[in-house]
Amino acid sequence: MISRFLPALRVAALLSLAVPALQAEVRLPSILSDHMVLQSGVPVANWGWARPGEEVTVSFGKQSKSATPGADGKWRVQLEALPPSREPQVLTVRGTNAVTIHDVLVGEVWLCSGQSNMAMQVDGLHGTVDQAAEEIAAARYPEIRQFAFDQVYDIYKLEVPPRKPEDDRPGHWVVCSPETVAHFSAIGYFAGRELHQRLSRPVGMVLSAVGGTPIEAWTSRSAQEAQPDLSPVLEAWDKEMTGYNPAAEQEKDEAAKKAWLAERAVAMRENRPVPKAPLRFKNRQVMEPGGLFNAHIHPLIPYTVRGVLWYQGERNAAGPLTRFYGRQLETLIGDWRSRWGSEVYFAWVQLPNYLKPSPAPSQENGWGVWVREGQRQALALPRTGMAVTIDLGGEKAGHPTNKQAFGERLSRIIFHDVYGQDSPAWCGPLLVSAERRGREMVLSFRHAEGLMADGGELKGFAIAGPDQKFVWANARIEGEQVIVTANRVSEPAAVRYNWAANPSGNLRNGAGLPASPFRTDDW
Repeated sequence: MISRFLPALRVAALLSLAVPALQAEVRLPSILSDHMVLQSGVPVANWGWARPGEEVTVSFGKQSKSATPGADGKWRVQLEALPPSREPQVLTVRGTNAVTIHDVLVGEVWLCSGQSNMAMQVDGLHGTVDQAAEEIAAARYPEIRQFAFDQVYDIYKLEVPPRKPEDDRPGHWVVCSPETVAHFSAIGYFAGRELHQRLSRPVGMVLSAVGGTPIEAWTSRSAQEAQPDLSPVLEAWDKEMTGYNPAAEQEKDEAAKKAWLAERAVAMRENRPVPKAPLRFKNRQVMEPGGLFNAHIHPLIPYTVRGVLWYQGERNAAGPLTRFYGRQLETLIGDWRSRWGSEVYFAWVQLPNYLKPSPAPSQENGWGVWVREGQRQALALPRTGMAVTIDLGGEKAGHPTNKQAFGERLSRIIFHDVYGQDSPAWCGPLLVSAERRGREMVLSFRHAEGLMADGGELKGFAIAGPDQKFVWANARIEGEQVIVTANRVSEPAAVRYNWAANPSGNLRNGAGLPASPFRTDDW
């Protein structure tokens, strides 16, 4: 049965990790390896495994720290805060044996996680970015490095994440160059390049992303169980997984595809319309709550990072559970912070526009509308930021190729919030308050300097009375406020803006950054 669900390479990798433990020699997690980047300015975690009771010493630069493994063989030390360093150094760990890590830099480290739009490579997995050839040729940045696991889980395959957290998985650091950058996370690379160029420091991007996966897979099951308001999400998954057999589902889907190919061939020979293809097999067990946390986040803890870049939400963008997304994002942030033992900074991409434009003033259950709202609401948490990208997608842009723009929007927020660099505008307008004045609703915003309508008349606003029936509204800008009215609504109760999968709103600030979609009505 193991061979059916675990590829031979995966089994071999697990066995190779187990051998040093059996010998009780000093062993390090894969992320502590050649070409790594250590975080500057804060204490830096180092950890691993050795014989219980054996002293382990970590040496780096002028520092030397020791620890004694417990009964489980685990040890951990913290190096004192390190200054940024572009000079390659050596880190040594000694016990009964010695492990030496070469070409270690000190700079800024960011964890890049989410689903396919974070995993999308410069040229490869999930597509190719704009001007890829030029970007690849120019990628001579040896002080930018990416860590990634050698194998990641895949919703189209049978292998499933473990039920318990893993301590380690095979992976390695790669130095950025024209020969390697094609396989870097595109957003990670472009955001990291901005950091490297403006801060003149080494940058390490730790990639952990799996296409097509929901947020509940990336949060520990225990953290979700501790939130009573998320019980409907867990209950729905438990019900869906009862009796679920991924191998049987794959077999059934492959049979359907074979039958479709035969029907397709006949239809083409007879010049008839080709029947619609069946859906591709997707292994729902890969998406279960907590699974990808166990496999792809827990092995990285407690590697010291400055913050997290998060691009996810497409898998949660529709369906009966989509309104839970805001609470889910808050839970994930709290879960990861508690496990890292630090209030690491979180920045995320708010879902861009996608699918056909909607003619309705408010698309109540449109793709992504509740995820975007949840992402906006999660900004109430301290040390968080959101890149508004509602203008960067398109009708068919499931994987937008203009990832440079996404990376630039994220880096604006990071430079202001994390590195304290002054900026006239680092985020699009965010709703602060809504006040009724007679037949008008007066909306106030943050990041509203130079508020304007891009391309003419202000669009994208809908208004409703107590009946919650939204109609298109007239909207005008007065300073840093927007005044919204409608002839058909004499007692306005709520306003929505850009509440659709692919909306038409054009409100921006003076820096040209778009306003986040929002609603003023309570859920």
